[in-house]
Amino acid sequence: MSEAELHVLRARLRGGILSKARRGELWSPLPIGLVYHPDGHVILDPDAQVQESLRHLFRTFRRTGSARATMKAFRAEGIRFPHRIRAGIHKGDLAWSELTHWRALWILHNPRYAGAFFFGRSRQRRHPEGRARFEKLPRDEWIALLPGTHPGYICWEEFEENQRRLQENSAAQGGERRRSPPREGPALLQGLVVCSRCGDRMTVRYRDRGTRCPEYVCQRRSIEQGISLCERIPGAALDAAVGQILLDRVTPFTLEVALHVEREIQARLDEADRLRRQHVERARYEAEVARRRYMKVDPDNRLVADELEREWNQKLRVFTESHEQYEKQKKAHYLPCDEEQRRKIMALATDFPRLWRDPATSDRDRKRAVRLLIEDVTLARDETEIAAHLRLRGGTTQTLRLPLPRPAWALRKTNPEVVAEVDRLLDHHTPIEIARILDERGFRSGEGQRFHRMIVWRIQKDYDLESRYDRLREAGMLTLEEIAQQLGIGTSSVKVWRRHGLLRAHAYNDKRECLYEPPGGEAPVKYKWKGLSSRKAKGKVVSQTKDEVQYEA
Repeated sequence: MSEAELHVLRARLRGGILSKARRGELWSPLPIGLVYHPDGHVILDPDAQVQESLRHLFRTFRRTGSARATMKAFRAEGIRFPHRIRAGIHKGDLAWSELTHWRALWILHNPRYAGAFFFGRSRQRRHPEGRARFEKLPRDEWIALLPGTHPGYICWEEFEENQRRLQENSAAQGGERRRSPPREGPALLQGLVVCSRCGDRMTVRYRDRGTRCPEYVCQRRSIEQGISLCERIPGAALDAAVGQILLDRVTPFTLEVALHVEREIQARLDEADRLRRQHVERARYEAEVARRRYMKVDPDNRLVADELEREWNQKLRVFTESHEQYEKQKKAHYLPCDEEQRRKIMALATDFPRLWRDPATSDRDRKRAVRLLIEDVTLARDETEIAAHLRLRGGTTQTLRLPLPRPAWALRKTNPEVVAEVDRLLDHHTPIEIARILDERGFRSGEGQRFHRMIVWRIQKDYDLESRYDRLREAGMLTLEEIAQQLGIGTSSVKVWRRHGLLRAHAYNDKRECLYEPPGGEAPVKYKWKGLSSRKAKGKVVSQTKDEVQYEA
């Protein structure tokens, strides 16, 4: 047969395949949960446990909004997921294992579960060295996509909504990076904030200031091109303002929300318990089948009887382990809402702000609530304020304008009233005396501390207040050396006269170093000895003038 004939045959076979695909009649392997009826059309898997597992997966994704969160929920609830063995001696058998992330994504992206037939979702390309590479195609390039051709687990509208949510989640790692799923951390607008300058999605950074304070940063181009940051915007006040908008809008619907939450909690508990109970029923059925097979065998045929007995014992062990695991998980997970819990939920419904501010409410749940209201937020910053342009669900917009938060140094800045009081007290008191006076009056420093002399000294230096020494010098006060020279005595005599009240002095620091008032016309003079008795000479000076000195008897 020539190459031309082979090419024609391949083309005709390919044409027949494409023709059947466009009609939705092409046979292809079905995913778990779908099987072919003997007459050739597609039906749901008759196994009720398989159906419930798939429905539970779609319900969990609708509740969590993330394939990874769905996988974690399955593992936390102890629910295994079915799959068909595709090769080997057990080909076609049903097996159960833990749900993985890639399998959850594969099921959520598969249109078959929405009752749609599709063909040509990917295209094969061969490299020059012979290796094959599969390339995913956009939906408008698929060869066939026919919704409603067979029963499904979800409707087509829900499938489209799931694709939209998965696309938003994947945008966190894509080229645009405009959205991301809700994650841990207190940043309320994480994944929703867009830079007003370049249009890129802003990331979140946290600063530890006693609590974790979010900061929205546009840094993509800074990383890629080495340029300065577009925007760096503090997020604490912005998150509080957005949260208040949510409280104002959601409050009228709290009763309906609470009823829905109560029903959802009860349904989730019942559904998880039903799936775990089906595992036990399956293990019991398999053990019963193994028992019947063993009872029907000829007892004399020990080769077969021994193998069937071993299989029966194995199935009994699996059933016992499954039942024990079910009872343990039932105690840990199955907690139906009683009347008291329902009453508490209804009480919370009348006070949604209290529920929003409750520390037990996780940050992820708050972010999910915000995403029900807000599509995205565009941030802009100038010298004095932050402008947040909110695009709400349904197309409406709202603009918030907030003053820029004060920087850390400004938050610790001393109150101007305290600075003025320190400036006034420096005229008459030393720093340690000023600290005692301010502390008695209840004043506190910018950092909330009680006053001591070093804080007063720092305030004087930082605010360039005139020192007490300079103030006294401007008032005409004399130093120790100056007054000693003026009176013609030694510095030690000046100190003695000061102690006896003959000279007026003013301390200018905490070491009690003083400046002296000029003595004026009544200045004391140094006594000249004129043969006074030693008793008088050693007596205490009471007063002294130019003509007379009196001593204590």
